[in-house]
Amino acid sequence: MNRPVFTRFGVRPRFPAALWVLISCFTASLFFMLFQGGKLASMLFIIVTLLSIYLLSGNWSGVRRAQGVRKLTNVGQEAHLEAGQSLQIGIGVQIPGFWPIPYIMIKDQLVRLNGEETIFEGSLVPDWKRRGELLYSTPPLRRGYYRFGRTECLTEDIFGFFQHKGRLELEQPITVYPQTVTIREWAQFHQMLKGMQHHSTTTRAHRETTQINGVREYIYGDRLSRIHWNATAKTGTWKSKEFERESLPKTIILLDRTARAYGDVAEFELAVSIAASLFRYGASRDLALGLLSNGKESTFIEAKQSQNHHKMILKHLVGVEADGYRPLNQILKEHARDLPAGCFFVLISPQKGSVMMQVLTHLDHLQMNPCHIWVHGKPPFSLKPQPTEKDKQEDWIKAIRSQGYMGYEVSQLTDLPNLLGGAKRYA
Repeated sequence: MNRPVFTRFGVRPRFPAALWVLISCFTASLFFMLFQGGKLASMLFIIVTLLSIYLLSGNWSGVRRAQGVRKLTNVGQEAHLEAGQSLQIGIGVQIPGFWPIPYIMIKDQLVRLNGEETIFEGSLVPDWKRRGELLYSTPPLRRGYYRFGRTECLTEDIFGFFQHKGRLELEQPITVYPQTVTIREWAQFHQMLKGMQHHSTTTRAHRETTQINGVREYIYGDRLSRIHWNATAKTGTWKSKEFERESLPKTIILLDRTARAYGDVAEFELAVSIAASLFRYGASRDLALGLLSNGKESTFIEAKQSQNHHKMILKHLVGVEADGYRPLNQILKEHARDLPAGCFFVLISPQKGSVMMQVLTHLDHLQMNPCHIWVHGKPPFSLKPQPTEKDKQEDWIKAIRSQGYMGYEVSQLTDLPNLLGGAKRYA
């Protein structure tokens, strides 16, 4: 690294050692020709002069004025993908000028919002038009916000004396959403809603008001009174009226972000993925879902029914971290006035035992319907048999259900649809 030399007249740049070697060789060949003379000295001076011109002309190689473009081949223009997926990236480079370039080293930087940096390096040989493209793929990315930093281009002369660097401003944001699974049915949730109905066994999720909410595609079997004639005439295809649906009891999902509660990062990512999957299920069923996120700063998002509301919650889940330190009871007391009475309250947390039972009892006293989704990682592999591990897990779920509360234990995200669909039950 060439550090500047400070003088009383300002900053004087320090020349690289290779330049001093080149000057020494040129001076020595010049003196050899002047004092010795002859064909050998002259030829040596001519060769050293030509080499010096070639090496010094590398400052005008065009690398500093390089132009480029980055392409993401496996995602759209918005650069949105789910956790666990990789990015396929192509960087096209155009080098102006005429100085011969043997190769170009490309150094790309991917920065996560929390400060983690990943460097990708590769090389390419430009064609006769001084163009080239570098293709590479990232490892599976974690959930979070990313951005590409500055892209560096580097080349050397054929002797490796001097390096010439340039930078490409190709900054681009990347959003990696939590991994989700498709939940087809939440059996106990809808059974609870049926039990809350006072005059019908059909859930009010399927009952409609007389208020028109929009227009949808015609479905075979729609009554003639449902057809929207103006929209049908304008589009040339059959359209039906979409009516607003009666509101269901609101649902609040609490994502426990207590730092000491999670054993590792994978366990917290599982909790975030479960929350994102539940919100995806609620959006597909037009359910009013809200979020209570107790981290370093607790966040409460009231329950609503809209796509924009669902997107806002997903954006919050992208950037959350396990940085909370306050107990759950304190968080619930602070937001007691915000929580709607009679709502369905889902706790996604790895905590269990007396502390969690107190939280469930407190929610019951607030006239809410609590449900605990117990998140826990897989136990480490051991050659010794551990027959009591499963018993401990089911004992906690049995303890919850013996008090009349809903409870599930989830160790893998892929198990969530079967658990909520009723494929696995506890006595």
